[in-house]
Parts: sequence; C-alpha cells; structure tokens
Amino acid sequence: MPFALIHYHEVALKGRNRKFFEQRLIQHLHSSLRHHGVTHVESLPGRIRATFHGESCWESIRDGIQHTFGVANFSRAWAVPLDFTAPDLTTLGHRIEHEIATLPFQTFRITTKRADKRFPMTSLEVNREVGAHLCRQTGKHVSLGNPDLNIFIELVNREAYFSLVREPGPGGLPVGVSGKVLCLLSGGIDSPVAAYRMMKRGCKVAFVHFHGRPYLSRASEEKVRELVEFLTRYQLYSRLHLIPFGEIQRQIVLDAPAPFRIVLYRRMMMRIAEELAKREQSWALVTGDSLGQVASQTPENLQVVNEVPQILTLRPLIGMDKQEIIDQARQIGTFETSIEPDQDCCTLFVPPHPSTKSRLDQIQKAEQRLDISFMVKQGLERDELVEFTLNEKTKMGSNY
Repeated sequence: MPFALIHYHEVALKGRNRKFFEQRLIQHLHSSLRHHGVTHVESLPGRIRATFHGESCWESIRDGIQHTFGVANFSRAWAVPLDFTAPDLTTLGHRIEHEIATLPFQTFRITTKRADKRFPMTSLEVNREVGAHLCRQTGKHVSLGNPDLNIFIELVNREAYFSLVREPGPGGLPVGVSGKVLCLLSGGIDSPVAAYRMMKRGCKVAFVHFHGRPYLSRASEEKVRELVEFLTRYQLYSRLHLIPFGEIQRQIVLDAPAPFRIVLYRRMMMRIAEELAKREQSWALVTGDSLGQVASQTPENLQVVNEVPQILTLRPLIGMDKQEIIDQARQIGTFETSIEPDQDCCTLFVPPHPSTKSRLDQIQKAEQRLDISFMVKQGLERDELVEFTLNEKTKMGSNY
C-alpha cells in the first residue's frame, strides 16, 4: 500500500502552538484529497501520512498536495515494518529493489533519516547496509555526489518508509490559521499575486471586484471569476463580491475635479470594501499596490487613500518591482489569465493628467460635493456574490 509522506517546515517552528497548526494542515489535506482516493490523513512524528489505494490516483493526489500551503515537500512512499529487537533490513532492501527494477539509472545513493532513535542502527549504518544490498542485486553503483537516483529512507514508529522522488510543496502556513482578509481583485497581474501571498501566510481570502458596468462589458468580471477559481485550489472555498462601479464613477466625474478622480475612485472602493470586510468578518483589506507603479500608488496618493478605512490595509507587494510581480504571477500560474484583454473599471473615465501628489485637504474638499453614504449604499445593494468550491462555482444574489 503506498502512502503520501508529507513534510512541513514552518509549522514545526511554532513551539507550543505546533499541534494547532499541524491539525489545520491535516484538516486541509483531508478536505482536499478525500475525493481522490485518500482514505486517511494522520500525524506521524515530524511529518504527515496520507493513505490511499491504487497507483492510478497518485497524480490527482500529487496536484492536491502541491496546492496545499504548509507543505514543505512530499513524496510517494512505501512502508516496511521494523523489528527493533533483531534489526534486519533484508526485507526493506528487497522492497526497494522491486520498486526500482524498471527505472533507468546507473548510480544511486541512500539518504536515511532516523526519526525514531530507538532503532539500534544509525542512519549511516542503514545507508551502508541497504546500499550494499542494492549494489549486489542490481549491479548499480553508489554515487554520493551526483547520483542518478536518490532513495530516501525514514525510520518512524517502527516502520521504514522509502521513497524515490521528493517533490517541493508551496511552503508557508496552512490556510485559515491567520484569519480572514478581503482582497480587492482588479483582474490585472498584481492583485492575484497579493492574494496568493496572503494565502501563503495562512489567511483565508475573500475577494471583491469593482467592474465598470453598465458602461463596460462583463470581460473583467469573467476574467476575475477565472482567477478566483484558480486561487480556490489553494483554499478550497472562496467568495467573490462583484460590485458595479460604473455609475458611481460617473457621479464622481460630474462633481469632482478631473485630476483627483483616480484617488476619489480608490477612496470610494475602500469605503465599500471596508463594509464588505466587516460582513465577511475579515480583519484586514489586501491590495496589489506596488510603490510608485502608477499614479494611485505614489506615496502621497497612497497616504490619502489609506486615510479612509479604519480597518488595517495590507499591501504585500509594496516593495516589489513589476518584473518581480510578473515572475511570481508566472510561477503560480495567474499571469496568462491576468494579461487577457478586458475592460476594467480603472480604464473608465480616466483623466489625461491624474494628480500624483494629492493632499488630504484637497480630496476632502472635493468629496464635500459627493453623497458618499448614498454611493456606498448603492454599491453594496448591487453586490453580486459568487461562491467557489474547488472547480465548482455558484452564483448568488447579495446576502446583504
């Protein structure tokens, strides 16, 4: 019977809280993998074991683990019982020999980790004995520096687990251990990366997208739905709020000076997002802002926008340049969707020369001509909620 043997890193550093983080990781793995042949997920000393039946489901299990934050690395492994009173590694050697019989390699090494120190042989002794057995039986040679095949052995709870490929996980913390945040998702390159980075730090992320209807098409909404569906692979369940912002922008255009429109749009978005965050029981807002990237992200404009929400605003990309953000978007798989052409509300009613150094007194004076409470209410009343569960999405009306 094969197992998935899963290792964590940061979770192991949590001291007395380690059990809480470990259990959250186990719960997430169980929820993610139960539909792919995994029958049981349990804790072993310093690692997690997932039991599954049949080699055919390994690829889907592998994909699920690769999208689980908190996992440092993992492998498909096989277990052989150990007798501590009369240690004999012959059975282990034969089992490994059987599994590697069809693999193309000329050199190999054994890498043993003795998690169970009660076993009388040291890691080095296990390496030597199993390695000598494989040399005799296969005619292959040991290479410690650059082997074609690295065979991993882990001695845990009177069993020897061996695996042939160790694959990297995404790292980070299990989703949910850091509470819930609400991410303003534009559909561009930056904000999906910001959401991903907060998920990696253990946050459950809800989303809000401000679209330009009735003046623009649904293109940006469809793109954002695709992005949220993709990101849901990491947290299993997501909520997306779609807020029609075109009419609100039109009112701002009619009553406010053109250079301040961008900042006024952003402040209005933050007001609406803050109300949604309260309803989502989120402790912070998340944006894809990167310092100095566009007019709304200059130090002066960020400060003016930041004056609006009373809730904490997180900007995980603030110190990254555009190429760094693009590289991470490619790495996580959101880049190709993000660059699809659309009609975003940010392109609607954009002034030719937006202010890059707005002052708070100027913006507050401009907002005196706006019915802010009505505009916030207008946005919230037209909220369209879409729920995502893995690859399924359910459209709902506003719950508010």
